[in-house]
Amino acid sequence: MNMPPPITITRLDLQRLEKLLDSLEDYGPGAEALERELGRAEVVGHDAVPPGVVTMNSTARCREEASCQEYRLTLVYPHEAGGEGCVSVLAPVGCALLGLSVGQTIDWSVPGGRNLRLTLLGVDYQPEAAGELR
Repeated sequence: MNMPPPITITRLDLQRLEKLLDSLEDYGPGAEALERELGRAEVVGHDAVPPGVVTMNSTARCREEASCQEYRLTLVYPHEAGGEGCVSVLAPVGCALLGLSVGQTIDWSVPGGRNLRLTLLGVDYQPEAAGELR
């Protein structure tokens, strides 16, 4: 696997995700992966995050490189996952998307020992860019 690309997250997302991690009863592989991502991220204010970065509640278009399958996914908190196209930040693909910028590719291990390579094609919606923080 290659070195992971640099990622950017907002201070508000960092605070909320740290609170989420602190509240988990089952601190499994998804939580450990998210903790690693948070530890390596550049943290910026919500008004300083570029519009092409995946933040929480962003809707992104990405491609899984092995299959060339394209997906439109909204990155959400675990309690919001399950809806069509909604992926939890604790899921492997959700954690991989967090903080990516358009054009970046990341290699990610998924359960079962398989690796996926994900390329961010675009960010169709980002709450910070839309001025819709919640």
